[in-house]
Amino acid sequence: MIPNVLVCDDSAMARKMLIKALPDGWADNVSQASNGLEAVSRCREQQPDVVFLDLTMPEFDGFQVLETLQHEGITPAVFVVSADIQPLAQERVMSLGARAFVRKPVKPEELQSALREQGLL
Repeated sequence: MIPNVLVCDDSAMARKMLIKALPDGWADNVSQASNGLEAVSRCREQQPDVVFLDLTMPEFDGFQVLETLQHEGITPAVFVVSADIQPLAQERVMSLGARAFVRKPVKPEELQSALREQGLL
């Protein structure tokens, strides 16, 4: 079964590259958000199975999105996709419920490996 996917990044190019890195068939079931507030709204409305979330965005950043989802009991499998690879940032997103941290620029094999580790492939 192909999951409902939300890709959230303020860069249209980053969203496009991430969608290209998704497993076969997943791109057919993707919605997009260009900032954190939009991501929270889409999560409330669409209840995606998987969310790919950038950390540095206008409106709400990725940390605020994770905090809001956790507070509201919305529980998609969140994969943080960011160039911010500082250990403290990684620890914080994991404590807020993220399943994995994927480094930008996204490589299909790394993304799919993270999905496999979480039992989604």
